[in-house]
Formats: sequence, C-alpha cells, structure tokens
Amino acid sequence: MITILVADDDSEIRDVIHVYLRNEGYHVLEAADGQEALNAIQTASVQLIILDVMMPRMDGIIACLKIREISDTPIIMLSAKQEDIDKITGLTTGADDYMIKPFNPLELLARVKAQLRRQSLMGKEEYTSLLIIKNLIIDKTKHSVKLDGTEVSLTPLEFAILTLLASRPGQVFSTEQIYESVWKEPYGYSDNTVMVHIRNLREKLEKNPREPQYIKTVWGVGYKID
Repeated sequence: MITILVADDDSEIRDVIHVYLRNEGYHVLEAADGQEALNAIQTASVQLIILDVMMPRMDGIIACLKIREISDTPIIMLSAKQEDIDKITGLTTGADDYMIKPFNPLELLARVKAQLRRQSLMGKEEYTSLLIIKNLIIDKTKHSVKLDGTEVSLTPLEFAILTLLASRPGQVFSTEQIYESVWKEPYGYSDNTVMVHIRNLREKLEKNPREPQYIKTVWGVGYKID
C-alpha cells in the first residue's frame, strides 16, 4: 500500500486531504509541524509527502531541506503565499510541486497521482538501467562504470562486452557470441579481437588480472561474469 504523509498545522486541512487520499486507497500519516514530518519519514516508509510551508516549530522550507538530506521522496508543498519568490524558494529547496491555498482537493489528488506515476517510472528505468555485480556498477543509461565507487574509463567496445556479460551473470558466452553481439558482423575464427578486449577489461577492472574476480574464462567454452 502506498503511504502518503500530510504535514499541515491546520487540522481541518489535514482532515480534508486525508479523506480524499483514503478514498483513493492510500494509507495516510499526519504531522502537525515540520519536526513531526521529519520524524515520521525516519520511522515509516513514505512514498509521497504533502508539506505545508507555514508551520510551527519547523516550517516547511526547513523541513524540506532536511528531508532532502536523507530522502528523495516526492514532495508537494502547500502555501497561502502567492508571490513568485515563494514558489521559487519552495522548488529550489527540493520540492517537486507547489500548490497555493485554497486549492481544489481534486487537483491536489491529480498532482499526487502524477508524482507517484513519475516516481514509479523513474524507479523502473533506474532498475533496468543498472547492472550490479559485487562492487561493480554498470549504468547503461549513463554509459558509465564504477568499481568500488571509482569511475572506470572504458572504450565503447569494452563497455558493450562488459554489459553483455553482466546482463546474464553466470552464463558463459562463447567468443563467437560476444563478437557477433558486439561487432554486429560474422565472426572470423582466426580473429583474436575478443581476447584482446577481454584482456584490456581485466587490466582495468581486476586487482590481479591473472586471477580475475569478475571476468572469468571457462576453458574451451568462453567467458562469464559471476
């Protein structure tokens, strides 16, 4: 179940928002100030936050800044102020959307759904674009590789070979399969191109290329990552 945190010092506004969200099947948590909101996200799994700007103890702006230090949960900010500078302040503190009071609860509900949908799509994209093998992180979208948190510079062909192997951990790929998948042309049996690129990859990824921990040779068959 999706949990939404509603933080507003006006109990009537919290009640109205709570009813609309609950009717859509969401689980709702409430907070009366910024500190309560911050405490709530540290003790519960929250998928979206509706955060009022003007609240006692800790206002929404400060709360948003503190939340962003520990979470990228979508935040919709509410405010009775209409000046453009307030909108800019709200969004530059890390808010994802901004609504002026009084607002139509149905419009707020539509914005909630839009933020949750965007977050869901981003999560799927991130999940499918990352390949993680031990301490090796391959980001297919950014075309980057990090080993123990350090960026590793690879050529396009090296990256393509590594991505192919990492996409199916444990599966052995023959030299012919690697060549035809990466180079997109028929394999020549006398061609040692794949072997050369594998050696180069090991030099960049392995602490000891002679005893590889990532790209392993299966003698007489091919190469794999596990």
